[in-house]
Amino acid sequence: MHQSDRSVHLLGIDLGTTGSTAIVLDPFGTVVAHASHSVEPDVPRPSWSEQDPTDWWDATVQSIRAVLADDAVTPETIAGIGLTGQMHGLVLLGAGGDALRPAVLWNDQRTGAECDAITERVGADAVVEHTGNPVLPGFTAPKIEWVRTHEPEIYEQTEAFLLPKDYLRYCLTGIQATDVSDASGTSLFDVEQRRWSDAMCEAVQVPEAWRPRVTESAAVSARVHAAAAEATGLPEGTPVVGGAGDQAAQAVGTGIVEPGSAVVTLGTSGVVFAPTASYQHDPEGRLHAFCHAAPDTWHLMGVMLSAAGSLRWYVDLFDDLLDSDAEARGYERLLAEADEVPPGAEGLLFLPYLSGERTPHADPNARGVFFGLHHRHERAHLTRAVLEGVAFGLRESLDLMRARGVAPTEVRVSGGGAQSELWRRILATVLDAPLVHTTTPHGAAVGAALLAGVGGDVFPDVPTASQAAVQVQGRTAPMDATDPYDALFERYQALYPALTDQFDALAEATDAHDANS
Repeated sequence: MHQSDRSVHLLGIDLGTTGSTAIVLDPFGTVVAHASHSVEPDVPRPSWSEQDPTDWWDATVQSIRAVLADDAVTPETIAGIGLTGQMHGLVLLGAGGDALRPAVLWNDQRTGAECDAITERVGADAVVEHTGNPVLPGFTAPKIEWVRTHEPEIYEQTEAFLLPKDYLRYCLTGIQATDVSDASGTSLFDVEQRRWSDAMCEAVQVPEAWRPRVTESAAVSARVHAAAAEATGLPEGTPVVGGAGDQAAQAVGTGIVEPGSAVVTLGTSGVVFAPTASYQHDPEGRLHAFCHAAPDTWHLMGVMLSAAGSLRWYVDLFDDLLDSDAEARGYERLLAEADEVPPGAEGLLFLPYLSGERTPHADPNARGVFFGLHHRHERAHLTRAVLEGVAFGLRESLDLMRARGVAPTEVRVSGGGAQSELWRRILATVLDAPLVHTTTPHGAAVGAALLAGVGGDVFPDVPTASQAAVQVQGRTAPMDATDPYDALFERYQALYPALTDQFDALAEATDAHDANS
């Protein structure tokens, strides 16, 4: 098979938090069919987030059948299947292969005590040494610890654990397997050696028999079995590659595979993602260190929890005041006002901690702040401060990478927030790096399909495949405003340590109020 064979198609499946998307890609990176079916998370208690894994499979079957029904696709042309999706979630299987309880998702926050227990048991420095990352509430290991503590009857029945996308693999093939990038987010994986960490698994009491087999992202892990072929319409025997976690797959879909490149994603959350040619980690655990979706490649990643989400929250405050009959025009008006304000918003700063923060401050108690308000400030200043505050938060991640010698020569920017030309200019200036604006619709699903193309010999390797779907929309150079931004950035960095005790006190008071109400 070869990339020039137009009769070949690749299937990418992306299991998100709100649904399952299937796309069919041709060898030139064009999406020829796509379909999605929703699956809403359940919140049985405050800060909990769960889903029934069988709902994932039902939605995925519907999405696959929809794309195979497209006139541009026939099932026999599917050369391979790639999986991606939400990371860190926990699926526990019993002896019969059925899920024993609802899956606990990445955004579930119930496991703070379990994170502390594992960290104390192993030692904070040893955890980072074993896995490249601290134990965080979203990760998989503390979820297993929670089940063992609070639902021992479920723990005792457990025969295996899987990550969300890998449950779909199990339904498609009957094989329990995962890939190196997704396994990196479990707190059970030796990221440097690309294998399960016996030390961490023993500390969390995860027997070897429970652990899914680990493959590289583009390696064929299994093939579609007869029951799944009948359910989906896919040919029996279609190869399924390892796939990747959502951020690694997104990076493949936007061409970010080889060292020297980086991507900044301005989505609801913000991500700075940079590949590395060798394993590196931040000893303080402020950056994530994960395996990338290409062999012998890793990546560093910084995550801020409210990026474009901060702007969305802010715009919604003025929803009744903008006299606009379309949401897009509301954004345009606020951004046009902000473009008239000089860089630095005349000394006004915004801390974008509306949902707590992860990088560089892993602090669920952190809160959003406008700092430096004055009578001269108008709505336009607040808007610009929001844009600049998010850019400063992303710079903190990139600066941590630069301090470790990871200095990308090109920074790509994607996500909904990147549609704003003003925000791209601010970001390029704050990061002191020219930006390449790319767009890849269904980016993670496209990345998964491209990985399937490597496993199916459509592409020779992951770097080659990753260039197939990249669409460059434009380039943005930094403004002549680096100096004022550098001075403001120093003040921005000083605010979190100055306020952290007050954040904790406020959270304690809020919790007490909620408990009594």
